[in-house]
Amino acid sequence: MRRFEHPSLLDQAEALAASVSHALDLAIQDRGHAVLAVSGGRSPVPMFERLRYRPVRWDAVTITLVDERAVPPGHEDSNARLVQEHLLRDAAAAASFVPLIADAVEASEPARAVVRLNAAFRQPDVAVLGMGEDGHTASLFADAPELGEALNGDTPCYVVTRPASAPHARVTLNLAALLAAERVFLAFAGAAKAEVFERALQEPGPALPVGLVASRHRHGFDVFTA
Repeated sequence: MRRFEHPSLLDQAEALAASVSHALDLAIQDRGHAVLAVSGGRSPVPMFERLRYRPVRWDAVTITLVDERAVPPGHEDSNARLVQEHLLRDAAAAASFVPLIADAVEASEPARAVVRLNAAFRQPDVAVLGMGEDGHTASLFADAPELGEALNGDTPCYVVTRPASAPHARVTLNLAALLAAERVFLAFAGAAKAEVFERALQEPGPALPVGLVASRHRHGFDVFTA
């Protein structure tokens, strides 16, 4: 695990965009294509708005999501909507995009989305994660009844989680898929989250799921803080 500290959120976003684009370049050189899974929320927006201009062979990239709320694609809480507005533009408009929730039917029955996604599952080469102050990453929440399934499955795939602390059910990559990604970037900011992350590293377990990803990943795991 490598750590990179930045003096501001904009510096963090610029450095992260450069590192993600380089990881995509390497994957394309090796395999001819790359799958990038990104997280939603407002925190990644500055990075998206820098990454979309990077000189990547975007026509060889498939962009998808680490996780998604079970809401229709146009909903204000949709991560797909965020990606389409802030990343799939300019140079990155040439990339393919695979949403996790295709329509209102899948929003109301996210298990349908999981069946569709897993039938044609493509392992992400590069994943960009965030972290909550409760230690969750992706939609691996400590209070989700499905957490055990998401953490203990051996096969990389998507699963449904229903965290009590969140307003929507989620579709998320499981731990096996995050660990199988060639490069994983974790980005967060602030002293509170830094303290949570240190605790998660010292006590990796279901109570702080981000610690399981950080401690078990064996490829390239980089942490970007601000």
